[in-house]
Amino acid sequence: MFDGLLMTLQLTVLGALIAALVSPGFALIRVHASPMAQAPLRLYVSFMRGTPILAQLFLIFYGSGQFRPFLQDWGLWSFFRDPFNCALLAFALNSTAYQTEILRGGIMGVPRGEIEAAKAIGMSRIKSLYRVVFPHAYRIAWPALGNEVILLMKASALASVVTVFDVMGRTRQVFSKTFDFSVYLWAALIYLCITAIFVLLWRQAERRLSRHIYAPYKAQSTAQSLKETRA
Repeated sequence: MFDGLLMTLQLTVLGALIAALVSPGFALIRVHASPMAQAPLRLYVSFMRGTPILAQLFLIFYGSGQFRPFLQDWGLWSFFRDPFNCALLAFALNSTAYQTEILRGGIMGVPRGEIEAAKAIGMSRIKSLYRVVFPHAYRIAWPALGNEVILLMKASALASVVTVFDVMGRTRQVFSKTFDFSVYLWAALIYLCITAIFVLLWRQAERRLSRHIYAPYKAQSTAQSLKETRA
């Protein structure tokens, strides 16, 4: 079970991290590019969001075998013949689609006045993106991004169908040898503990990102409490 836990964490962290590196650029294309330029990206996002991740996993793992001669010519077969690489690719592609749309909403939620203010003080387009647009967009999208990572972690249980033994894969192995149904309860508790720890850490990061927002309310609450105490 511990080996399966490490595999689950590895798939989740790597998949979410790859998606986090790619999705900001895709989100900018979705917001600023012309309809013709963003058509392929919209098709990709619609396919990934509109089809089950299990089907995507099967397409990559089993479908790549249909193109083995071409992949060997391109030197990619060594990558696609590894079940872990196929599972990681499927999760990364799926999470990228969702994170792209989440960030697109965050970018569109940035007040226009902040962007105009950045231009007024002489910021370049690139500088305004990483100093104004993306910090505010991530604060808006942070809770939704956390939900996406949690969903990706739970979806990693599907990796066992392509012989990648995460928590659920190891649970099935143990059950097939012992027929002890309680092992599924332990698996559920493991997922629950991972989720609880992740939510705690994610909320701490959210408070840190939004500390300038919560500080005035905290100061106001403290002042109100002092007034009530003096009264």
